Amino acid sequence: MLVLGIETSCDETAAAVVKDGRELLSNIIASQVDIHSLYGGVVPEIASRAHTEAIYGVVEKALDKASVTLSDIGAIAVTYSPGLIGALLTGLSFAKGLSFASGIPLVPVHHIRGHVAANFLAFKELEPPFIALVVSGGHTSLLKVLTYTDYESIGHTRDDAAGEAFDKAARVLGLPYPGGVSMDRMASKGDKTAVKFTVSSVDNAEYDFSFSGLKTAVINLVHNHTEKNKGVEPDEAFKADIAASYTDALVRTITSRLRILLERDSTLPIVMAGGVAANTHLRRAVGELADSFGVGLFMPPLSLCGDNAAMIASQGFFELISGVTAPLSQNAFATKSV
Repeated sequence: MLVLGIETSCDETAAAVVKDGRELLSNIIASQVDIHSLYGGVVPEIASRAHTEAIYGVVEKALDKASVTLSDIGAIAVTYSPGLIGALLTGLSFAKGLSFASGIPLVPVHHIRGHVAANFLAFKELEPPFIALVVSGGHTSLLKVLTYTDYESIGHTRDDAAGEAFDKAARVLGLPYPGGVSMDRMASKGDKTAVKFTVSSVDNAEYDFSFSGLKTAVINLVHNHTEKNKGVEPDEAFKADIAASYTDALVRTITSRLRILLERDSTLPIVMAGGVAANTHLRRAVGELADSFGVGLFMPPLSLCGDNAAMIASQGFFELISGVTAPLSQNAFATKSV
């Protein structure tokens, strides 16, 4: 079965065609990075307008690239939650209109499940159950994936997500947007032992994450340094050391939870997902941890880590065969549990 996927949860307008949840036929993404870089972050209203302008052309290109027409499509999968509400409604409204006009079933897909499903496109042998580590700009979670559509939450962030923490640190250091990519590169040039950042813990919730303290620490560090040096910001070498030390603390915050989990049960493989799964330092650390416990590790290629519609189409296929479809009254939700 061919599934058309549509993704507009944040600042990427994307459409893709996937066969049987595993075979990628097309994956088109219209990025808004150039627009939002002017503001140092995503502006929701601008994102929604850009989605509206791009979505028709992106869907058309996805069908053309896959060498199919709408009549060949068996289902339309669309992200309905979580994300920026205006952006979500743009994609969902377009998908509902397409479904109504064509009679093709509409399948609602949770964004986090979509990120996990990116691995189904990269690894044909991967099947549940497994442990999923989802790390993105808006989410940081440890999940137990029992079946393709049955998820159990193990731990989640209590405040900021890892991607947001990277973006904030990048802005403080004056690095270009998008901040996560810039921090990854800068951290590779510095000494991770140069600055001592604390790895947080959450009382009575050993699998939960917290990044707000780490974010505040880097803000205070740069502010105090600038004040002591009469308005002179850190030089490039010190910025690299800050980036390296900050990245190391953030990565250790994530892997410390995963380590506790593996110490208790290392029978299931680990699946990484989300935009921050592209971070080279996190990929290396999780790889080393998985090796030390002798567990399998699946990490999507960089092209499937960020927001894309291929992952939505893939998960949409598995939702559909489990009996999930949406009425035309389906709404979007800014937040919703997985």
